[in-house]
Amino acid sequence: MTLLTTDYLEYYLTLVAWIVHNGIWAIVVTSGVIALPFLAIILGEWLNVRTEGADEGNKGILSSQRIENRIWVAIVVVMFACVPTIDVDLATIKFDTSRSAQCQVNVPLPTDTGWSQSFTTLNNQSAKVPVWWVFMHALSRAVTGASVAAIPCGTDLRQMRMEINATRIADPVLAQEVADFTHDCYGPARAKLFMSRPDLDDNQMHDVTWIGSRFFTDTAGYYDTYRAQTPRDGWTYDSDRDAGLAQVPSGAGYPTCSQWWNDAGNGLRARLLQQVEPGLLSRIAGWAGFLSRTEVDDSVVRAIAAPGRQKMNLGNVYADYGGQIEKTLPNIVTRAAGDVGMAVGSLAYFPAMDVVRQALPMVMSLLKLALIISTPLLFTLATYDIRAFVTISCVYFALYFVDFWFELARWVDSTILDALYGWGMGFNRPHMNFNIMMGLDNTFGDMLLNFVMGTMFIVLPTFWVAALGWVGVRAGGALKGLNDGTSGAGQAGAKGASAMSGGTLK
Repeated sequence: MTLLTTDYLEYYLTLVAWIVHNGIWAIVVTSGVIALPFLAIILGEWLNVRTEGADEGNKGILSSQRIENRIWVAIVVVMFACVPTIDVDLATIKFDTSRSAQCQVNVPLPTDTGWSQSFTTLNNQSAKVPVWWVFMHALSRAVTGASVAAIPCGTDLRQMRMEINATRIADPVLAQEVADFTHDCYGPARAKLFMSRPDLDDNQMHDVTWIGSRFFTDTAGYYDTYRAQTPRDGWTYDSDRDAGLAQVPSGAGYPTCSQWWNDAGNGLRARLLQQVEPGLLSRIAGWAGFLSRTEVDDSVVRAIAAPGRQKMNLGNVYADYGGQIEKTLPNIVTRAAGDVGMAVGSLAYFPAMDVVRQALPMVMSLLKLALIISTPLLFTLATYDIRAFVTISCVYFALYFVDFWFELARWVDSTILDALYGWGMGFNRPHMNFNIMMGLDNTFGDMLLNFVMGTMFIVLPTFWVAALGWVGVRAGGALKGLNDGTSGAGQAGAKGASAMSGGTLK
């Protein structure tokens, strides 16, 4: 049977662990220490029987039966959990990278593993694994891999949001044309809307707040009435449409606002869409399946053409207990100071947590190595007790299952914006109008959520081990090494921001 590992560090450390394990067990056997637990069992059971009083019948038969039961249990534990039997055969799991990109989780594909030789050696030393730990390794990997595969796919809106936010109108001529369109078309149309005060529903009220409003383009008397005040090279002079307007040597005409905005190829909307990377548009359209492609494109154009960012939420997405219900001036000042503090603190915190997240798998591999190496002595000190056998087996499984919690934390971190700002998670979004900004304006809540999500890579595994204690598995501080082992890396990563800012100031 092949022992599957997730990366080459774990591959190497697993082999090292079993080689050292075999060496320690050989010392336990050759030194005679293996017999001490059996003597302790005999003496302990004999003393227990003696302290139970005279009304227990034949003390000799009772003590012999108890000793026999404990000895048989100890022999079974030794044979299956201590004696190295099966040659180590290691392979590194290959991951489905397509699902990793789509779902933000690495799903192992055991069927695609590369098979190693019949046994693996290190420095001309080979290792064997007890039967029970081969079974536990296979079980732990199977359950963890299946659990990771059960995590639903999601869309990384965090990355999409950053890309949209970074998109700018690169052509200064096009940017000026947007300003001209706002002056010649949108301004007069909006003024007319305020003068006539038509009865609009909530969606229409939201729609008329940007230059590409469907209400203005589709309703008679607005964009079909107004026109460009200066000649536009994309349209030729039309004697009927442009009668009474000055002709220019280039032959440029004066399109109506509807033509200026909607014409295929040279329309302002089409040229604004060309400023966006096509792959980004496809990803947004794939995520926003509840919208037509036209609506998606309009949302993107609205995001990059707006002079200011529209407010997405009429209410808070996150429940919090900060301030009073009706915020007073001190509450507002406190919140503003908190925003500044988080912005400054994030310069050190986010790099630190990123380093911690990179270090966590390395620390987990070392914790697994420590557990494997310590099992011979742990079983010996526990006199090969069945309760110790069960506890150590559960801790072994718990350490391997931590990989699932890492993947879940990364998935939640990647898709939390989809849950809060989209329809992708199967429920309605908690804001009133779809806005391609996807929460760019909710800076305080999103930044605070980033701080919280950074700790989930420590909190979730720690909670998992604590939960084992609820059902009687005394895992103790098995994962205390996660925090201790990554604290130094996190502190070093936090210093990077200070070093960069110091160099910048100089």
